[in-house]
Amino acid sequence: MSDITDIIVIGGGSAGAALSGRLAEAGVKVVLVEAGKTDQHHRSRIPALTSAIVQNPDYDWCYQVEPDPSLGGRADIWPAGKLLGGGSSLNGMMFIRGHKWDYDHWAELGATGWDYQSVLPYFRRMEDNERGSDAWRGAGGPISVSEGRARYPITDSWIEAAQAAGIRRSSDLNGEIAEGVDYVQVSQRNGLRCSAARGYLQDRKGVEKPEILLEAQVLRILTEGKRAVGIIYRQNGQDKVLRARRGVVVSAGSMNTPRLLMLSGIGPAQHLQDKGIDVVLDLPGVGRNLQDHVGTHLVNDVTVPTLNSDAQGLRGAWQVLQFALARKGALTTSIGHAHALVKSHENLPAPNLQISFAAFAFDFDDKGRLMLRKTPTVSTLIGLMRPSYRGQITLRSPDPFAPPVIEHQQLGNEEDVDQIIEGIGIARKIMQQSPIAPYISNEVRPGAALTDPEQLRGYVKMASIPLYHPVGTAKIGAQDDPMAVVDSDLAVIGMEGLWVADASVMPSLPAGNTNATAIMIGDKGADHVLKALRR
Repeated sequence: MSDITDIIVIGGGSAGAALSGRLAEAGVKVVLVEAGKTDQHHRSRIPALTSAIVQNPDYDWCYQVEPDPSLGGRADIWPAGKLLGGGSSLNGMMFIRGHKWDYDHWAELGATGWDYQSVLPYFRRMEDNERGSDAWRGAGGPISVSEGRARYPITDSWIEAAQAAGIRRSSDLNGEIAEGVDYVQVSQRNGLRCSAARGYLQDRKGVEKPEILLEAQVLRILTEGKRAVGIIYRQNGQDKVLRARRGVVVSAGSMNTPRLLMLSGIGPAQHLQDKGIDVVLDLPGVGRNLQDHVGTHLVNDVTVPTLNSDAQGLRGAWQVLQFALARKGALTTSIGHAHALVKSHENLPAPNLQISFAAFAFDFDDKGRLMLRKTPTVSTLIGLMRPSYRGQITLRSPDPFAPPVIEHQQLGNEEDVDQIIEGIGIARKIMQQSPIAPYISNEVRPGAALTDPEQLRGYVKMASIPLYHPVGTAKIGAQDDPMAVVDSDLAVIGMEGLWVADASVMPSLPAGNTNATAIMIGDKGADHVLKALRR
């Protein structure tokens, strides 16, 4: 490999794979530098085996979060993909774009050109939707968006029950109106995971591809004055230099992107000085504005088969055979099978809750690891879409191999707790409706006896979990916003030849799972970089 290229992309995750693939396709000489391994591993490709690589340090950064006082001092571990494709190679594969309001709100916050009408063409061009194309959906794109192939009649009953509870039936939660209840669409192709790496880098035929360096961890971005000119990275135990004629794009994710910027002298000046790092650019917003979705589960025992029963004995053997012959069944499962985007109050501008149903449920073993329950069970995740708390990421030390300090409160506002309690009420109401009630034998969690509001408040604070959708730590904003890190073209404010394109640029959280939005940012981001190169 030459020691110079046109563009360096740091991070081959959801956005980085999309962006580097599009740039290479446009004729730009790109080197994609990824710290992790290849994603071509059966535990990544086969959907139900993902749990074997989550919290596995060979494939997951396993970020340790500081103790969270809003969760009783619990210190969670946040996963982040340490392999090509990033989060898209180990996530739950639920494909949801978010609500029109989310992107129009971004524009109101200073992200000009990121309103819904501006991002919609990129959502359409990135996808190959099994339902076909229309004014809102796309076909023929790199990311295959499919119907779930792990189908259980209890899921049909839940959708009917949601309608009976007053939730409108949506024809497509990724279409014109992202409100109501529908089956979950998944990032899969023929029953196998379709990661951003697979879609943009591996399966596309007849287009130029970027050069890819794997297991190459970037230590620092090289700058000359206020211009990014290359990187220092470590691969096979050796420190190496790669220079860029045109610039560097950071797509390292919401935890690692701010860390890498700060290690390179770009961030809050006082913090950098305290860590002994020379300040290249005082940019106070780097690492701030951290947001994540939070939620808790309603778990019910049922009297009909679910994935829990299909994972055992002869039924389990049949599922393996079904997958091998037809790419269907339990081994193709995503983390959710149906979901609803709802408002807990009609006066809200957009849904504040995601109610996700799965025809399975987990317990914890004596070592705190997730394990499928042994009996037929279903779970409903009540996810808060617009949490109010904003955390931060800072450096632990100037050591480029030291993990960042992640400070966040999942339930830092009592009103957020109230909204989740309202969501539990909605989820319970669904379970009481005639299409599903005959199949419910028991409420495992929180437990049917737990109805007192104060008891439920205690339960929410004990049982809520992060949904692993961190965003916002290098947000898009207007030039006069002191906390903005990048402008509307994703260029780092005050620097030349340096862009950020990943979930860290989101000014606020969209409703639903964030992976589709991260891929869109990479796809759209490529056009912004190309525009700068042509100038």
